[in-house]
Amino acid sequence: MIVRRCGLCVALDAPDLATAEGWARSVVPQAGLLKVGLELFSAEGGAAVRRIAAHGPVFLDLKLHDIPNTVAGAVRSLAPLRPAFLTIHAAGGAAMVAAAREAAERMGEGRMRILAVTVLTSLDAAALAETGVAGGPVQQVLRLGRLAVAAGADGLVCSPREVAPLRDALGEGP
Repeated sequence: MIVRRCGLCVALDAPDLATAEGWARSVVPQAGLLKVGLELFSAEGGAAVRRIAAHGPVFLDLKLHDIPNTVAGAVRSLAPLRPAFLTIHAAGGAAMVAAAREAAERMGEGRMRILAVTVLTSLDAAALAETGVAGGPVQQVLRLGRLAVAAGADGLVCSPREVAPLRDALGEGP
Protein backbone atom coordinates (compact mmCIF):
# COMPACT_ATOMS: atom_id res chain seq x y z
CA MET A 1 0.00 0.00 0.00
CA ILE A 2 1.37 3.38 -0.96
CA VAL A 3 0.06 6.52 0.75
CA ARG A 4 -2.12 8.40 -1.69
CA ARG A 5 -1.04 11.83 -2.81
CA CYS A 6 -1.46 14.42 -0.09
CA GLY A 7 -0.68 17.44 -2.18
CA LEU A 8 2.56 19.27 -1.88
CA CYS A 9 4.76 18.42 1.11
CA VAL A 10 7.04 21.31 2.06
CA ALA A 11 10.28 20.52 3.88
CA LEU A 12 10.76 23.03 6.68
CA ASP A 13 14.44 22.11 6.99
CA ALA A 14 15.47 25.13 9.01
CA PRO A 15 17.77 25.24 12.02
CA ASP A 16 15.31 27.26 14.10
CA LEU A 17 11.58 27.39 14.74
CA ALA A 18 11.11 31.06 13.80
CA THR A 19 12.38 30.46 10.27
CA ALA A 20 10.41 27.24 9.86
CA GLU A 21 7.21 28.82 11.14
CA GLY A 22 7.64 31.75 8.74
CA TRP A 23 8.02 29.33 5.85
CA ALA A 24 4.97 27.40 7.02
CA ARG A 25 2.85 30.55 7.10
CA SER A 26 3.92 31.48 3.59
CA VAL A 27 3.21 28.09 1.98
CA VAL A 28 0.22 26.79 3.92
CA PRO A 29 -2.40 27.68 1.31
CA GLN A 30 -0.53 25.56 -1.25
CA ALA A 31 0.88 22.79 0.98
CA GLY A 32 -0.82 19.56 1.95
CA LEU A 33 1.85 18.61 4.51
CA LEU A 34 4.51 20.48 6.44
CA LYS A 35 7.66 18.45 7.10
CA VAL A 36 9.49 18.78 10.39
CA GLY A 37 12.82 17.03 10.00
CA LEU A 38 15.49 15.80 12.33
CA GLU A 39 17.44 19.07 12.49
CA LEU A 40 14.48 21.20 13.51
CA PHE A 41 13.09 18.55 15.87
CA SER A 42 16.50 18.13 17.52
CA ALA A 43 16.81 21.87 18.03
CA GLU A 44 13.26 22.62 19.12
CA GLY A 45 11.65 19.33 20.19
CA GLY A 46 7.93 18.91 20.46
CA ALA A 47 7.40 22.66 20.37
CA ALA A 48 8.32 22.59 16.68
CA VAL A 49 5.63 20.02 15.91
CA ARG A 50 2.98 21.82 17.97
CA ARG A 51 3.69 25.22 16.43
CA ILE A 52 3.95 23.96 12.85
CA ALA A 53 0.78 21.88 13.32
CA ALA A 54 -1.09 25.12 13.94
CA HIS A 55 -0.53 25.83 10.23
CA GLY A 56 -1.27 22.40 8.75
CA PRO A 57 -0.73 18.63 9.02
CA VAL A 58 2.80 17.66 10.08
CA PHE A 59 4.98 15.05 8.45
CA LEU A 60 7.49 14.23 11.22
CA ASP A 61 10.56 12.95 9.40
CA LEU A 62 12.73 11.40 12.12
CA LYS A 63 13.60 8.12 10.36
CA LEU A 64 13.51 6.08 13.55
CA HIS A 65 15.71 2.96 13.48
CA ASP A 66 16.29 0.88 16.60
CA ILE A 67 15.13 -2.33 18.21
CA PRO A 68 11.36 -2.86 17.95
CA ASN A 69 10.61 -2.11 21.60
CA THR A 70 12.54 1.16 21.51
CA VAL A 71 10.89 2.34 18.29
CA ALA A 72 7.46 1.45 19.69
CA GLY A 73 8.30 3.48 22.81
CA ALA A 74 9.39 6.43 20.68
CA VAL A 75 6.13 6.26 18.70
CA ARG A 76 4.15 6.25 21.95
CA SER A 77 6.21 9.22 23.19
CA LEU A 78 5.54 11.15 19.98
CA ALA A 79 1.81 10.32 19.90
CA PRO A 80 0.72 13.33 22.01
CA LEU A 81 2.19 15.61 19.32
CA ARG A 82 -0.33 14.12 16.84
CA PRO A 83 1.78 14.25 13.68
CA ALA A 84 -0.08 13.11 10.59
CA PHE A 85 2.91 11.02 9.45
CA LEU A 86 6.07 9.66 11.08
CA THR A 87 9.02 8.07 9.29
CA ILE A 88 10.92 4.98 10.33
CA HIS A 89 13.63 3.04 8.48
CA ALA A 90 12.38 -0.07 6.69
CA ALA A 91 15.89 -1.50 7.17
CA GLY A 92 14.99 -1.89 10.85
CA GLY A 93 13.15 -5.04 9.84
CA ALA A 94 9.62 -6.37 9.85
CA ALA A 95 9.38 -6.62 13.64
CA MET A 96 10.38 -2.97 14.06
CA VAL A 97 7.88 -1.80 11.43
CA ALA A 98 5.12 -3.87 13.02
CA ALA A 99 5.97 -2.52 16.49
CA ALA A 100 5.78 1.07 15.22
CA ARG A 101 2.44 0.41 13.54
CA GLU A 102 0.99 -1.25 16.65
CA ALA A 103 2.10 1.64 18.84
CA ALA A 104 0.55 4.14 16.42
CA GLU A 105 -2.73 2.21 16.38
CA ARG A 106 -3.06 2.78 20.13
CA MET A 107 -3.71 6.43 19.29
CA GLY A 108 -7.07 5.37 17.89
CA GLU A 109 -8.87 7.30 15.20
CA GLY A 110 -6.78 10.02 13.61
CA ARG A 111 -3.58 8.15 14.48
CA MET A 112 -0.27 9.04 12.89
CA ARG A 113 0.54 7.08 9.75
CA ILE A 114 3.81 5.17 9.69
CA LEU A 115 5.92 5.72 6.59
CA ALA A 116 8.87 3.43 5.98
CA VAL A 117 11.94 4.99 4.41
CA THR A 118 13.38 2.52 1.93
CA VAL A 119 16.79 3.79 0.80
CA LEU A 120 18.19 7.23 1.57
CA THR A 121 18.51 9.30 -1.59
CA SER A 122 22.17 9.93 -0.73
CA LEU A 123 22.97 6.23 -1.21
CA ASP A 124 23.90 5.07 -4.69
CA ALA A 125 24.87 1.53 -5.76
CA ALA A 126 28.48 2.02 -4.62
CA ALA A 127 27.47 3.30 -1.18
CA LEU A 128 25.00 0.44 -0.75
CA ALA A 129 27.68 -2.06 -1.78
CA GLU A 130 29.99 -0.62 0.91
CA THR A 131 27.34 -1.61 3.47
CA GLY A 132 26.95 -5.11 2.03
CA VAL A 133 23.81 -4.47 -0.03
CA ALA A 134 23.99 -5.98 -3.51
CA GLY A 135 21.88 -5.08 -6.50
CA GLY A 136 21.66 -1.32 -6.31
CA PRO A 137 19.05 1.13 -5.05
CA VAL A 138 16.02 -0.02 -7.04
CA GLN A 139 16.40 -3.63 -5.96
CA GLN A 140 16.90 -2.62 -2.32
CA VAL A 141 13.92 -0.26 -2.41
CA LEU A 142 11.75 -3.10 -3.74
CA ARG A 143 13.02 -5.54 -1.08
CA LEU A 144 12.48 -3.09 1.77
CA GLY A 145 9.21 -1.78 0.35
CA ARG A 146 7.71 -5.27 0.22
CA LEU A 147 8.97 -6.02 3.74
CA ALA A 148 7.59 -2.79 5.19
CA VAL A 149 4.17 -3.06 3.57
CA ALA A 150 3.83 -6.69 4.68
CA ALA A 151 4.73 -5.61 8.24
CA GLY A 152 2.05 -2.91 8.30
CA ALA A 153 3.64 0.33 7.11
CA ASP A 154 1.02 2.80 5.92
CA GLY A 155 3.25 4.01 3.11
CA LEU A 156 6.76 4.23 1.76
CA VAL A 157 9.33 6.96 1.21
CA CYS A 158 11.62 6.62 -1.79
CA SER A 159 13.28 8.74 -4.45
CA PRO A 160 11.36 9.67 -7.59
CA ARG A 161 13.42 7.06 -9.49
CA GLU A 162 11.80 4.24 -7.50
CA VAL A 163 8.14 5.32 -7.55
CA ALA A 164 7.26 3.53 -10.79
CA PRO A 165 8.98 0.24 -9.85
CA LEU A 166 7.28 0.31 -6.43
CA ARG A 167 3.85 0.95 -7.94
CA ASP A 168 4.44 -1.86 -10.45
CA ALA A 169 5.43 -4.24 -7.64
CA LEU A 170 2.93 -3.20 -4.97
CA GLY A 171 0.06 -1.55 -6.79
CA GLU A 172 -1.85 1.56 -5.82
CA GLY A 173 -3.06 0.30 -2.44
CA PRO A 174 -6.65 0.38 -1.21
